[in-house]
Amino acid sequence: MDGFTLAEMSIGDKAFIEKTISEFDIYSFAGATGDFNVAHINAERAKENRFGVRIAHGALTAGLISTVVGMKLPGEGCLYISQNSKFVRPVMIGDTIHAEVEVIAKLEEKNRVVLKATCTNQRGEVVLAGEAVMMPKK
Repeated sequence: MDGFTLAEMSIGDKAFIEKTISEFDIYSFAGATGDFNVAHINAERAKENRFGVRIAHGALTAGLISTVVGMKLPGEGCLYISQNSKFVRPVMIGDTIHAEVEVIAKLEEKNRVVLKATCTNQRGEVVLAGEAVMMPKK
C-alpha cells in the first residue's frame, strides 16, 4: 500500500498496530543493537532491578511507532524527521502493546506532519508518550 501525501491527511487521523512482546523480540533487539543490558537479557540479575523482572528495551517500544508511521500513517514512502519519547512504564515480556499515532499538525510549507505517538499496554496504561515528525511522500 502506498503512503499518504500531506494533502490526503487530516488533523485527527489515526493509525495503530498491536504487538505482544516476546522473549525472542528482546533477544533479537539486543542482538541487532548490541544492547545486552542485564535489565533486558539476564533474568537472575534483573530480579535486582526496581521491577524484579526483565523488561523490554525502551527503544524497542519506540520502534513500534516506527512501524505505524512507516507502514500505515503516513505510510510507505515517508521519511522520519524526528521522534521524542518519554518512557512512562516498563514493558514486560508478554505485554501486548497498542502503538498509535494521531495527526496533530500539518506543516504545509515544509511538507511535514506532526503526530502524537502513544503506546499503551493491555491494561490501557500508557508506556510511551511522545511526538513524531514525518515527511510524507509528495
